[in-house]
Amino acid sequence: MIKLISVDRLQAGMYVHDLNCGWLQHGFVRNRFRVASADDVRKVREIGVAEIYVDTRRGLDPDTLHIPEAAPAKPSTEAEAAPEPAPEPEAGEPPPAEPPAVHTPAKAATRFERACALHREANQIVSDMLVDIRLGKQIEMEKVEPLVGRIVDSIFTQQDALLPLARLKQHDNYTFQHSVSVCALMTAFARTLEVSREVIREIAVGALLHDVGKARVPDEILNKPGKLTDAEFDRMKSHVVQSKIILQATPGISQIALDVAAQHHERFDGTGYPNKLRSEQISLYGRMGAIVDVYDAITSNRVYHKGMAPTEALRKLLEWSANHFEPRLVKAFIRSVGIYPTGALVRLESKRLAVVQAQHAEKPMQPTVKVIFHTAGHYLQPADLDLRRSQDRIVGHEDFADWNIDALRWLPQ
Repeated sequence: MIKLISVDRLQAGMYVHDLNCGWLQHGFVRNRFRVASADDVRKVREIGVAEIYVDTRRGLDPDTLHIPEAAPAKPSTEAEAAPEPAPEPEAGEPPPAEPPAVHTPAKAATRFERACALHREANQIVSDMLVDIRLGKQIEMEKVEPLVGRIVDSIFTQQDALLPLARLKQHDNYTFQHSVSVCALMTAFARTLEVSREVIREIAVGALLHDVGKARVPDEILNKPGKLTDAEFDRMKSHVVQSKIILQATPGISQIALDVAAQHHERFDGTGYPNKLRSEQISLYGRMGAIVDVYDAITSNRVYHKGMAPTEALRKLLEWSANHFEPRLVKAFIRSVGIYPTGALVRLESKRLAVVQAQHAEKPMQPTVKVIFHTAGHYLQPADLDLRRSQDRIVGHEDFADWNIDALRWLPQ
């Protein structure tokens, strides 16, 4: 059971579920951990938050203990003599080191490591949520909202760390990984549109939950490698209505989040579904969701097709903006991800391959890249190259798999 408690009630033996603050505000490697000592208690209090969430299933329950408010936490002699065994790591989380490190300073973890941890956590939460929905359970917003807060914080402080990870998916896990990717992309998109942070959080909630209705679509349809029959396609399309039904029954869902989920398959020219809305009948958030959902889908490898290169996908979005998407929003989305998105593998005129490391808004065709490979078939000494100050230039997009290059190894650190 997740409980919100005053930070003054925290003591050793409790399990922190959420620190209730921005992802970069605290100094812990993980967002969830067992409080092992009085020193851990002190470090949590030094963050400066008034309240935190604890998980009573994995640690001590504050309501069964006599813990006076504002009393300094002291190590328990009994607990030190016979410490509780550490809990098994949650699925999707790396196993703790020996001994478990629960309070390594944030500076010891790179932005890439922190983005990886957040990405794993997000994928696990959405995966678990889809399983719960299939079992008839309700969405637990006490898990969704803190997660969304951390995703928004990450995009605002280090967009180039999380977005490239969101592009990496496995065929068998596409459904929930797509939801996490759409959430990150929608957050970046909304930020480009200068939407208020409060509204961005609601947009991100809707994006993370936009496909929950797929939990009510059979796996044999979701993962069918061939073309769907008309009946199967109708069943697939029903996921939008199912998403709306599920979210309407979820306490705390805003109209903004509901619009993202219920309208992400509507099209600007009225050819979408389920209600064939057109133009301004579709909310801004639904129009945004339509663009992001398609972009992530067509750039992802699926059981039935190979994903497009990001540059080709952006070209297709521009082409389709003549009918399906609002042109001004497509252009804004391209600004948010970049013509050559961070983390993409590109070919340079010099016949070298490089991974995009950072965008330059004033020179979108000339990002900073890390040169790593030569098309003659050998690795090079890695070197950063700012194409704004180089005679070299990008001539095309490449696929990591075609060159047997590990994408994760070369993402921005």
